[in-house]
Amino acid sequence: MPKRILVAVDGSEEAAEALRFAAGEWPDAELTALHVINPADSATGAEGGFPGASDQWYESAKQRGNRTLREAAEAVDREIETRLEVGRPTKTILEVAGGEEPVGEEPDSAEPFDHVVLASRGRTGLSRVLLGSVAEGVVRRAEVPVTVVR
Repeated sequence: MPKRILVAVDGSEEAAEALRFAAGEWPDAELTALHVINPADSATGAEGGFPGASDQWYESAKQRGNRTLREAAEAVDREIETRLEVGRPTKTILEVAGGEEPVGEEPDSAEPFDHVVLASRGRTGLSRVLLGSVAEGVVRRAEVPVTVVR
C-alpha cells in the first residue's frame, strides 16, 4: 500500500477527480498535490516581449498555480501537502516523484514518492501527436507505479 502519493494537478476537473480518487483509494497515505508552471506557456518567451515581461508572466503564473493548488486542496476532505514547481511537466513530475528537493530546501530533505496519480484528458490522434501527452510520458518513464484517472 502506498505511503506517499504525488498527484499532478493542472486546474482541470479531470485533475480534481484524480485527487479525489487518490484521497478515497488510499485514505491513510500522505498526499501531495503538485502543480507545474511550464515556461513554454509564456507568450513572450525567454528573449521576447517588453522589459520585465517574463517576470510579470512568471508572477501571474505563480498566482494561478497557487490558486490551482488551493482549489485542489479544497476538493478533498482531508489535509494534503501542496507543491509548486517550474519546468517541463513530464520531466518535473518525474523528478519530484523521484525525491528531488524543492527549491530552497536543504539537500536530502525530500523523500521519493512511491506512487503517482494523474489525470488524462483522453486526447487521441493528431492532437495527441502535436500536443504530446504528460500522462503517457510519466507512465513510460516513472520508476514507481502510476495510476491514470480518466
